[in-house]
Amino acid sequence: MRVLFAGTPAVAVPSLDALVQAGFDVVAVLTRPDAPVGRKRVLTPSPVAACAAELGIEVIHAARVDAAATARISAVNPDVAAIVAYGGLVPPAALAIPRHGWINLHFSLLPAWRGAAPVQRAVMAGDDVTGAVTFLLEEGLDTGPVFGTLTESVGPEDTAGELLERLSHSGAVLLARTLSAIEAGKASAQPQAGDVSLAPKLTLEDGHLNWNHPALAIGRQARGVTPEPGAWTVLDGQRVKLEPVLMRPDVTGVAPGALSLQGKSVLVGTGSHAVELTRIQPAGKKMMAAADWARGLASHESVVFE
Repeated sequence: MRVLFAGTPAVAVPSLDALVQAGFDVVAVLTRPDAPVGRKRVLTPSPVAACAAELGIEVIHAARVDAAATARISAVNPDVAAIVAYGGLVPPAALAIPRHGWINLHFSLLPAWRGAAPVQRAVMAGDDVTGAVTFLLEEGLDTGPVFGTLTESVGPEDTAGELLERLSHSGAVLLARTLSAIEAGKASAQPQAGDVSLAPKLTLEDGHLNWNHPALAIGRQARGVTPEPGAWTVLDGQRVKLEPVLMRPDVTGVAPGALSLQGKSVLVGTGSHAVELTRIQPAGKKMMAAADWARGLASHESVVFE
């Protein structure tokens, strides 16, 4: 079966590898154009493009599936398209090209968390269980019928990045199995059922911690935005980046945003109990252990995060 693979970030690479290892004829890869990376803004191929190059697969670079990209997709004559975090919408003209349609690997238990940031939103919401599904792509936002499902527990200290890494590998197996079932004529897609929730793309502001919120909510938020866009707060008018915090229910009475040093622990008050900072990156400096940063303070008593 001739497969077009569409994807861009690193989390899509295991799926491309899995389809090749499963013996599918991946005739082309659709991915977003090279993007500037690092402080020097060097134009760099997407992780999926780099993987495709290593595998000797034709690459179609397109920021969106326009008429030109649609023509190139049509030219490779795929039987099915597999899509994992491509980063753009697929218009009706392109959806109609493969006879088996476009099969999307999505990292949530649809219809929960439809949208661009399902894993991040699940962590921020405090979900205990999430997962991944394969479904038939339609014009609507993640609305198509579901072929296969897997579940994954969300650990109390899981960051979105760690959870997504696990799902990228288990989801790759699910995608390969789904395409095998389609090829064998044994696939059956079922309509989505349950409560719908949306997972819009994260913005920088989603990482801004509000110390008036309860500690549990702050912890979930920090884990949900790690590694991107990252948790942050404001100190003396400057943005300070933070890695995920630890719960300290044994410490109460610290004002929201106020700093409290207890031994080697750097604590911050919230709307409930305190949280403990792990690592911090002050403006213009590198990420460092919170204890090392605190030792450099002239006085911690006047430190208040906003």
